[in-house]
Amino acid sequence: MAGLKLEGISKSFGRFAAVRPIRLEIRPGEFFAILGPSGCGKSTLLRMIAGYEQPDAGRVFLGESDITSLRPQDRGIGMVFQNYALFPHMTVFENVAFGLRARKVSGGSIREQVAAALESVSLSGKSDSSIPALSGGEQQRVAVARALVIRPRVLLFDEPLSNLDIALRLQTREEIRTLQRATGITTVYVTHDQGE
Repeated sequence: MAGLKLEGISKSFGRFAAVRPIRLEIRPGEFFAILGPSGCGKSTLLRMIAGYEQPDAGRVFLGESDITSLRPQDRGIGMVFQNYALFPHMTVFENVAFGLRARKVSGGSIREQVAAALESVSLSGKSDSSIPALSGGEQQRVAVARALVIRPRVLLFDEPLSNLDIALRLQTREEIRTLQRATGITTVYVTHDQGE
């Protein structure tokens, strides 16, 4: 497990300050929620942690390592996007295996790791399913499996339940919390919903 530390990171788009300088320390294994209205910079903050946006100032640390200038795939961070960012032309297996293939993991190891990730989100029987054939909750769990399979040191959730109906939202929220407790992965969860 690794903690996450933000030292004065900020981001502006033109004259608009999306994220004002922020200092934050999240302990190893902690489940940390960021709550705020739409447009307040929550997603931009996560994107800077993940490496999809570079901060204008400040640094991001994972454990003791400064990861500010590392590429997203080199950070050891998994991210579940609001729209899940799944590939509709790929099967569940291919979606979950995507990050492992990008890291040049061998075929046999990919099969084992994908099977374990799918089992952890209760989707073992859905490996050959197409993404459009899945329910919203199942797609969300595929996105979580894809983030988990790379064995991240930190897991980021960007409004992961906003596309689900209320009943499924409650169930999936509990599944995410249970999974986080079981894995002990440091987790940052962004939402605009006070109930979450």
